[in-house]
Amino acid sequence: MEKLTRADLLSLEQYSIERKAFREKVMAHKADRKIHIGPNATLYFEDRLTMQYQIQEMLRIEKIFESAGINEELESYNPLIPDGSNWKATFMVEFSDVEERKVQLGRLIGIERHTWVQVAGFDKVCAIANEDLERETEEKTSAVHFTRFELTPIMVASVKEGASIQMGIEHPNYTYTVTLGEASRASLAADLG
Repeated sequence: MEKLTRADLLSLEQYSIERKAFREKVMAHKADRKIHIGPNATLYFEDRLTMQYQIQEMLRIEKIFESAGINEELESYNPLIPDGSNWKATFMVEFSDVEERKVQLGRLIGIERHTWVQVAGFDKVCAIANEDLERETEEKTSAVHFTRFELTPIMVASVKEGASIQMGIEHPNYTYTVTLGEASRASLAADLG
């Protein structure tokens, strides 16, 4: 998948005009890319459009319009765009109650390493997580992890031909599996070269 360049971004003024419609388009797109694995874990699969939205929002919020600042945002977010042989996702461990969240994050250390995807007929592919920096301590894991799932060429071909996809977590304190619906499967298939 092609990385974003400055030419792909709208000026702050143009973005303010188009923001509402663009946001609606992105939210609809994201809906098929949000995969709940059990009641408290979600994978938010990123792609070029979701990263363009993220960058545009950062530029708007921070009022960044100079080249250096724009380039910095591109350098930060482009690595989250899939490369054609993988899926990249923001993995969130979600508990609404603050106290329960603290307890559960302590119980779920390493959960990101127990998260997997599986293309029908192939072995599970475990997440490669947090390549940018360590996100857990001896006491707890983070509520947010950045993950990558590397697929073999034959897995990629299989997904593009319509193979089903399962995702899951096999952690001693949190085990769930989900089979993707067709809309989600097709959206993720579009990420693959």
